Amino acid sequence: MYPENVKYTKEHEWVRVENGTAVVGITDYAQEQLGDVVYVELPDMGAELAQFSTCGTIESVKTVSDLYAPVSGEVVKINEELDENPELINDDPYGAGWILEVTLSNPDELGQLLSAGEYEAFIKENA
Repeated sequence: MYPENVKYTKEHEWVRVENGTAVVGITDYAQEQLGDVVYVELPDMGAELAQFSTCGTIESVKTVSDLYAPVSGEVVKINEELDENPELINDDPYGAGWILEVTLSNPDELGQLLSAGEYEAFIKENA
């Protein structure tokens, strides 16, 4: 159910590493809980993120939720498509609904994240 090629946080973000860059988004479970996403506030390009720190917000018809950085690093790209089409997060959370990219400043932090199986077990325990 959850892609195996990504790591997960207990705050329901995912990260996929591609050529030393970490692509970040929220999980399918998170977007289901939020409902229809209507606005995404993202960090500025060049911002330095610390692992598990707040780096933005996601607003849905139900609530506003903080976005947490799954890894530390510099923001090198944001998904500008979300300005006009925030519903991409609902439609394709692991693809077109990605949120931002960061350069990994400490690749060892990936070891603190959950595998797909661990994340699925976490969801079942805490649902």
